[in-house]
Amino acid sequence: MANGMGSLYIGASGLQNSQNALNTTANNLANLDTKGYVRQQVIFADREYVTFGKPSAISKQQAGLGLKIADVVHTRDYFLDRYYRTENGRQSFYETTAEAVEEVEDMFQEMEGETFQEMLESFKESFDEFAKGPDTEVYQNLVVQKATLFVSRVKEIYSDMKTYQSKVNVKIRENIDKINELGHKIQDLNQQILKIESGGVETAMTLRDERDNALDELSTYAKVDFSEGVDGTVRVRLEDVEFLDEVHVYEIKGITDEITGFVTPIWPQLSDIERGRYTEMFNFSVDISPELNTDIGTLKALVLARGDKIANYTDVAGLTAKEYNDGAGMSTMLSAQAELDQFMHLIVTGINDILSPTVNKSFMGKDGVYYDNVRVWDEENGCLGAGEEKPGQELFSRRGMERYRKVEATDGTVYYVYNEENTKDTTTMYTIQNLVVNPALEEAESRLPHMEPNGKDVAMGMAQKLAELWSKKDYIVNPNNTAPTDFIGYYNRMIGEIGSKGHVYQGLATDLSSEVSTIDNNRQQVFGVSSDEELQNMIKYQNAYNAASRFINVISEMLEHLVTRM
Repeated sequence: MANGMGSLYIGASGLQNSQNALNTTANNLANLDTKGYVRQQVIFADREYVTFGKPSAISKQQAGLGLKIADVVHTRDYFLDRYYRTENGRQSFYETTAEAVEEVEDMFQEMEGETFQEMLESFKESFDEFAKGPDTEVYQNLVVQKATLFVSRVKEIYSDMKTYQSKVNVKIRENIDKINELGHKIQDLNQQILKIESGGVETAMTLRDERDNALDELSTYAKVDFSEGVDGTVRVRLEDVEFLDEVHVYEIKGITDEITGFVTPIWPQLSDIERGRYTEMFNFSVDISPELNTDIGTLKALVLARGDKIANYTDVAGLTAKEYNDGAGMSTMLSAQAELDQFMHLIVTGINDILSPTVNKSFMGKDGVYYDNVRVWDEENGCLGAGEEKPGQELFSRRGMERYRKVEATDGTVYYVYNEENTKDTTTMYTIQNLVVNPALEEAESRLPHMEPNGKDVAMGMAQKLAELWSKKDYIVNPNNTAPTDFIGYYNRMIGEIGSKGHVYQGLATDLSSEVSTIDNNRQQVFGVSSDEELQNMIKYQNAYNAASRFINVISEMLEHLVTRM
């Protein structure tokens, strides 16, 4: 009778565990499209056996007590997760960089129906016309008008670049906040998982899924290293620095530059903020390459794309390839700004030096200063405008600074001393930010130099030099491309290099996107839910449930028969 009643427990265990397995399968199917959900797999095992007979018996009798669920497996592949998060971060890096290059390309595209290159060609043609008759007011007016349009367009592009830097700066702040938010989220999930699993009975599956999703998301922002301890908590390192452990989240902080307003991510715990000594999150002294794993994360790509300042021609002119590549050449926006400003500087100074040439002189001034080998207006060769006004006017001026200052020598000679550019003071430089068309020429185009120094002959030679200036192959875009070219060729090379970079970065981003998808598919084969497989399991567990039910019915009928017979 005892064995008969005990058999009911065997059937009951079959019913109960088959029902639990069905519930688990139903949960898997319900989360078929849930991002990051890890399927739960039921593993059955025998319950303990009851042993009959004396311990010394040669053959013991045992009676089973049914079955139980030994475990509900929550399986992930550590190596696939690590591989996925690395490549996901790398794909984000190149995608963000490609977007920055695309933004620069768009800035040079059509605006009001005219491309920048068309504007450049039109400006060049104005000098061809001027060379036909420098004393013709129409041609003088054409040069000044085209110069005004040219400066306006370049300033607009340069302003767009600065605006984009500001937008990227906002994104950097948002990325920093998001990283810190994810850090606290993972830390909170660590604590919840620890509480649930500390008893060694239950696995916090849903919480683990949330934590893994947070780690996946974190990997898009920066290089992530992670490890799980025996207690189930995860430690995370960002850019090879401890980000969170069992107790703390070491937040990233953004330090704002007082001049540019640009934010730089730093590690506060490694910095001496009171003394202004900061440990930056990214070490840009190390080359960016896949071999070194230094090309990972959206945040790093944004910091690189924005740069750390607003660049000008001094960030490319006269530098070695190494100096350039370690500086502005690393940044999409800085390199574009520097090369565009250098382009403008070459055109502006080239034109100005023909219209208002200089020569080196040494003299003692009445102000007591000895002017040693300084540049002064070349009165013997300098052409004049209407009214024979001295010195000859320049076409482009620096805002708030005249080209010359008048100095009288001790012998009574008047010199017009050139106000040199100081690369440490942008207000003295012919840079896009400080550039205007000469206001004197905007008032009266006839002041544009067009007469020989004698004031009688038309300066045909000078006008021809202006036209020929555009065909001189004396200019290089950057130290990586030292083949000399003319102004039009400079622009084409500059745009060509930007386009080539964009093509390379976009290609890498596309290839990595496919690779990330492949890795994720491999992960899904490990922990993803297959509707076909789960439906098969559901049929299997349903049949097991039915079999256990029939088993109970048979035992019940047998017991009823025994009871009624007795």
